[in-house]
Amino acid sequence: MTDDLTVRPESGAGEGERRRSLRRDVSGPALLAGLVCVAVSFSGPLVVVLAAAAAGRLDAAHTASWIWAVAIGSGISGFALSWWTRTPVVTAWSTPGAALLVTSLGHYPYREAVGAFLVSAVAVTLFGVTGWFGRLIAAVPEGIVHAMLAGILFSFGAGIFGAVRGAPVLVLGSFVAFLLAKRLAPRYAVVIALVVGGVLAALTVGLRLHPGSGGPTVPVLTAPAFSWPALVGLALPLTIVSLASQNAPGLGVMRAFGYRPDDRLLIGVTGGASVLLAPFGSPGVNLAAITAAICSGPEAHPDPRRRYVAGMSSGALYVLVGSFSGVLVGLFTGLPRELIAVIAGVALLASLQNSLAAALAPEPGRDAAVVTLLAAASGTTLFGIGSAFWGLVFGLATHAVTSGRLPRLGLRR
Repeated sequence: MTDDLTVRPESGAGEGERRRSLRRDVSGPALLAGLVCVAVSFSGPLVVVLAAAAAGRLDAAHTASWIWAVAIGSGISGFALSWWTRTPVVTAWSTPGAALLVTSLGHYPYREAVGAFLVSAVAVTLFGVTGWFGRLIAAVPEGIVHAMLAGILFSFGAGIFGAVRGAPVLVLGSFVAFLLAKRLAPRYAVVIALVVGGVLAALTVGLRLHPGSGGPTVPVLTAPAFSWPALVGLALPLTIVSLASQNAPGLGVMRAFGYRPDDRLLIGVTGGASVLLAPFGSPGVNLAAITAAICSGPEAHPDPRRRYVAGMSSGALYVLVGSFSGVLVGLFTGLPRELIAVIAGVALLASLQNSLAAALAPEPGRDAAVVTLLAAASGTTLFGIGSAFWGLVFGLATHAVTSGRLPRLGLRR
């Protein structure tokens, strides 16, 4: 690992070049890339967050506080890290983590859920700043981690077709628009599906949009409570999902575009932001993966040394939009449940197929991955602990039986 966060392997830029003038580096494409990044984040993935809030029976004030917390945390951390490192660092809430909460949050009192968020944030921070992150990734077989995530996401994909009976024109029309956009304009596929779905909803089942307070969001502070069921059923799976299914791909995206990120710094900072914001409802701030590609690619700017402006742009817009999250809650809660189902499904479709492919690709350990997938997708709750954890337990047990050994904690640096 290198401590130089700003130099692409092929660029050879020095310290002076790294600290280029921000005024000189600002460009229209980079600012637009940040705008597209935020638009994509607040179109499809926000629906998953709202679904999780509904599963936890949160009122409008607590839901707005949740969105405020993750948006402000993402905005400030992404803006600061992009400026400091001169690389396009995009941070966001974990969509797979929100999907986990959809199936689990309703089983625990909200204060205990906040306690689990806080413990998970502390764990992520420690794993980041101490370098234990690589050990955690190596401890659990990769196929089992991806299978657990696929099991969590499965209900969202199936929910697309389960919603057809309630509003066939709306669901099928939105889904077809998504498929066509995936072919013609894949970056905007979820946004296009949402726009088409909104139009079809207005023409068929109707829209009941009620914008919330137009003023700045007032965050709601919740004192955390702690219980073993919430720590095991929420904090542990959320920590694993955050590190293995969000931060690890986020680092991979940056490396794929030639940057050399310091995982200790990036995960330490986002983890610290998560600790501070957990009492306001944030389940965690993580490195983005899909939206990070928008700001890290040549569309943001032909010169990779100037793409960090896109990360700063997205960070500033996150703060702006998050400051008025009550308006978002009022608008999105008025959407028909069939529209929410199809948008949430298509927003998570890529994550689901990637998780399935990664879980089932290696022949060794495939039995364990399938057991993990089935258990996590079952929705089974035992002793107050949700199916994501039991999928992990049953998968590791299957791995131990079929391979004759337990996973070993290793160091990947």
